[in-house]
Amino acid sequence: MLDMAITVAIITAQSLALLVVLLVFVAYLIYADRKIWAAVQMRRGPNVVGPWGLLQSFADMLKFVFKEVVIPSGANKGVYLLAPIVTCTLGLAGWAVVPVAENWVVADINVGILYLFAISSLGVYGVIMGGWASNSKYPFLGALRSAAQMVSYEVSIGFVIITVLLCAGSLNLSEIVMAQKTGLATVIGLPWLSFLNWYFIPLFPMFIIFFVSALAETNRPPFDLPEAESELVAGFMVEYSSTPYMLFMLGEYASIVLMCAITSLLFLGGWLAPFDFAPFTWVPGVIWFILKTCFVFFMFAMVKAIVPRYRYDQLMRLGWKVFLPLSLFYVALVAGVLTAFGWAP
Repeated sequence: MLDMAITVAIITAQSLALLVVLLVFVAYLIYADRKIWAAVQMRRGPNVVGPWGLLQSFADMLKFVFKEVVIPSGANKGVYLLAPIVTCTLGLAGWAVVPVAENWVVADINVGILYLFAISSLGVYGVIMGGWASNSKYPFLGALRSAAQMVSYEVSIGFVIITVLLCAGSLNLSEIVMAQKTGLATVIGLPWLSFLNWYFIPLFPMFIIFFVSALAETNRPPFDLPEAESELVAGFMVEYSSTPYMLFMLGEYASIVLMCAITSLLFLGGWLAPFDFAPFTWVPGVIWFILKTCFVFFMFAMVKAIVPRYRYDQLMRLGWKVFLPLSLFYVALVAGVLTAFGWAP
């Protein structure tokens, strides 16, 4: 009984530590997102609250917390308040299986990638609940769009993950990263160029499909149709204000950072150094993981600043007529090549 209590206490402490670090990280990524967007448009961005505007996200949080929660008179109050909690909880829950360095993971389960896929699939429920419970046309339209969009792009994300699993031979995220220690660099006799072993090179088309599908899955521009300001005011979040609105945004950004982390784990070698010699090997693995995650987020932010929003029919056509056949073809191709050359793990 005592052993069980100690185990539960350790897991709780690890989870709380991860959540605190994650929430601070998300706060600064929101700041970075705004700064990058401002730089592209030749503006200053947040620069008043704290030195260089570094405390802007915390000021916004306080503003949201102290505002009154306005619930529309016709809304289903229970579902209305539950929706942002569901979105935020699911956005944070996925981090339980993400290894930030070797043996640095809350739950090192053998089916980590399936757990992540399940959590990301459930994310649509928070959006649908919020849109339906608001009892208004615009949020409901946004919720319907979101349901169709997330389902469409989850299919191609699933096939992309299958190609990585075929190469790694494991559903465990730590083992997927360790599988990227050997590969192209080893074959060509340059083992110190370890970045050549990462899956983004042999699976480059899948890397691109995964990146674009991750944008659609997390409702990022140019696929932010569920909350498109130009035609749906703010989409499924129209009727939300103060803390519930903040929880929606927090859940959304936690999911975005989670997708960036998954991209770095599956394709960019996770915590592995890009060059297998000093001084690169002296840098702790967690630093490499954070740098890679930030790099993927920078690409997310640049897409937001550069690419115009897709029309809804274009979004659907891309998902079903381009990404689905391409990813399905690549699954068959990767399986065939691995079997033909005897490279299958």
